[in-house]
Amino acid sequence: MHTLMVADDHPLFREAIAAVIEAGLPESRLLEAESLAEALRHAGDCAELDLVLLDLGLPDASGLEGLRALREAHPWLPVAILSADQERRTILDALDLGAVGYIPKSTPRRDLLTALAQLLEGQVYLPPDIMRRPAVPRSSPAGAGTPSPGSRFAELTDKQLEVLIRLSRGASNKVIARELDIAETTVKTHVSAILRKLGVPGRVQAILAAGEADLETLLAERHPPSR
Repeated sequence: MHTLMVADDHPLFREAIAAVIEAGLPESRLLEAESLAEALRHAGDCAELDLVLLDLGLPDASGLEGLRALREAHPWLPVAILSADQERRTILDALDLGAVGYIPKSTPRRDLLTALAQLLEGQVYLPPDIMRRPAVPRSSPAGAGTPSPGSRFAELTDKQLEVLIRLSRGASNKVIARELDIAETTVKTHVSAILRKLGVPGRVQAILAAGEADLETLLAERHPPSR
């Protein structure tokens, strides 16, 4: 049995989440909090808590302050953001602070259950439609030696680039295996190689790195159309 907590100050939304979890994850237990203080108290009292669904609009926390506070107080606790804010930068900042996923409040019930199952399995969940949007390029000082996407990802094989592209869209190992027609164990091997070659400790950091590069263009440049 899983134990989840939803931290949101809107009772109707908490009730809606409770109904989804009761129908789709009937063996699960749901705790509710209407403030960051209450969420921190529940987290401290419930050692078996498996996942927190955290809204960014709590009355006693602004923006990502609630996530930062939960991560500092309980670094072992998986926290996913559940928010109406769908800005790519907010999503990436949340992941950088240690969130294990980001679920827009507009997510349909079926997709929400898929996201929860993925998170409870220990995987990262990202909203595919949002992560598919091009990254906003960051400005850099003139003459700065910023490595190009090609140099950062040159060591990745074509298949590893394809896996990383799908990871950055929020796809699970199972989905990646199906789309690339390879075994799920092969996907795991590719992910391990990607992390090693990029020098990052986990999927989230790899996804953040991928968000700064146009990997699809890089892959296409390796295989220009024959004339």
